[in-house]
Amino acid sequence: MQARIVDRTGQTRTVPLTSGAQWIGSGADCPIRVRGSGVGVHHVRLELCAEGRYSIVDLGCPAGTRVNGERVVTAGPLGAWDVVHVGDCDIRIEPAPPAGAERGEAVPVAAQLDSSGHDAVTLGSACHESARLEAAGRLHKRLLTQFDLRRQDVASMSDAALRELATQLLQPLLPDEAARSGSTAAELLRFVLDEALGLGPLESLLADDEVREIMINGAGLIFVERAGRLQRADTCFSGEPALRGIIERIVTPIGRRVDDASPMVDARLPDGSRVNVVIPPLAVRGTAVTIRRFGRRRLTAADLLQGGALDAAMLEFLRICVEQRRNILVSGGTGSGKTTLLNVLSSLIPSGERVVTIEDSAELAFNHPNLVSLETRPRNIEGRGEITIRDLVRNSLRMRPDRIVIGECRGGETLDMLQAMNTGHDGSLSTVHANSPRELLSRLEVMVLMSGVELPVSAIREQIAGSVQIIVHQARYPCGARRITRITELTGVIAGTIQTQDIFRFVAEAPDIEGRSRGRFEATGHVPQFYEELRRGGRSLDLGLFGVATGAR
Repeated sequence: MQARIVDRTGQTRTVPLTSGAQWIGSGADCPIRVRGSGVGVHHVRLELCAEGRYSIVDLGCPAGTRVNGERVVTAGPLGAWDVVHVGDCDIRIEPAPPAGAERGEAVPVAAQLDSSGHDAVTLGSACHESARLEAAGRLHKRLLTQFDLRRQDVASMSDAALRELATQLLQPLLPDEAARSGSTAAELLRFVLDEALGLGPLESLLADDEVREIMINGAGLIFVERAGRLQRADTCFSGEPALRGIIERIVTPIGRRVDDASPMVDARLPDGSRVNVVIPPLAVRGTAVTIRRFGRRRLTAADLLQGGALDAAMLEFLRICVEQRRNILVSGGTGSGKTTLLNVLSSLIPSGERVVTIEDSAELAFNHPNLVSLETRPRNIEGRGEITIRDLVRNSLRMRPDRIVIGECRGGETLDMLQAMNTGHDGSLSTVHANSPRELLSRLEVMVLMSGVELPVSAIREQIAGSVQIIVHQARYPCGARRITRITELTGVIAGTIQTQDIFRFVAEAPDIEGRSRGRFEATGHVPQFYEELRRGGRSLDLGLFGVATGAR
């Protein structure tokens, strides 16, 4: 270990440290001699403690001792990022560089171990980029300390000004940290600036259009989904503080918070990506973050058709359903593409209607001239001020909507949605988690009961059958493909049971040699009831959509 001393003129010197007690002061017997007003002969005592690191004890001199800007009596064990201020000097206790490092020679792994057997470069980091991440962690902490000491009003500074100031503060520290970490100064600076002022490792992942989901299982473990398959990312955060700082930068601009009182939060990124955060102690193995991306370019109906999510007959039928103001629910499992499909269906709404969208975190993005987007609000730190989806659904009825689009129904708001669908807001849309259209109906019954209104099951089923006309079920296959597997019509209630009839379905076949799902879309031959009504009203419709098989995929 060594002490690096920087005086007020900027001159730097290093002093090797030995085991046992040592002193910092003005005395001739002090290994670390410093000068300045109020510095005692023996000002601070250094003591070797756990893991080969040092702690300090202030010996009571009038000038006192400060660590990272705070006056202390004792402090430690000290890390390389901790700054001890005595007199006119800043002192850091750090691992001594291995022999040959300053000359740029290759250093064997054995030479990187200190006397206690610990890795003096990585300081025990578990990440595969441990040296770089440890160096970044030290620089990050020092940067935050400098911002605090300077009392910088960072909130009023632009991103460019912040990066310029941070670069100036980090520049003196970069050469040493770069030499110990094996990175170039430019690489280390870019990593620290991204982590301290941007989104850190997320920057590169969010720039990759192939990444559809980012899963952070603690600071040192990130997984991504590409082409429907999970794989581990080759990057991670320098530590938990850096990850928590990035989370704060995500949630604060949209009025959300995450702390011990509110350890879970839903948020969104500027590009519309959905973010879910769970922090310890709920997340036992470290902060967990899940980011669902929707891409820079929103998918259109043509994209779904080209990607094999449906065929032309199904798309034409859904277009007519939206235009004719049929109430549609999109069902499916997690990651099956429900929100994407809801976005596409919403984009088919005629421009002459007023649309109100209601979501937990705003994700829907479609061009419509008369659109109002509403978003829920969590309770504040005092436990008040919460606005739920149910509150927004009730308020939306006073906003003269032609249609109401709810991002997802998962509770008592389902009853309000069904009542809105049944009282002049035809053509409304929503999504529900379910494994099949029949299970969707069961879930709707349960969610209506969650509203707290005591209704007999028979009345609930009548309400569902009278409100919902079409169910579109979407599924995600092991190969990553997402397809509409069934389009189903609700035809009424017989003997207390809601009757359904499939209109289109996907018939799966054996996967190909690469494991990709195969099959064909086909019509069942059932003509929807509202088609007959439209035809009797004089509209000419192509009933050939509901004929025999419509093609293979």
